[in-house]
Amino acid sequence: MKRFYFDIREGDEIIPDEEGLELSTIEKVQEEAARSLADMARDAIRARGDGAPHEIAIEVRDDSGPVLQAKFTFEVDTRH
Repeated sequence: MKRFYFDIREGDEIIPDEEGLELSTIEKVQEEAARSLADMARDAIRARGDGAPHEIAIEVRDDSGPVLQAKFTFEVDTRH
């Protein structure tokens, strides 16, 4: 199995994954990235009250380099 690293990008900040995960297929890599991204989006929406557009991404790499990027952009528009 290959080891994949799931680096987090929020705006201009990158938080590298030093441990990584061993996964057997690119489909499993994509599922893990999507699951992590959904958790991050939920937490970011709770933490940000200003409603401004915000982009977060998971940049996946292996020992050879970039594999895929999953990103999510959200904006909260409250209407009273």
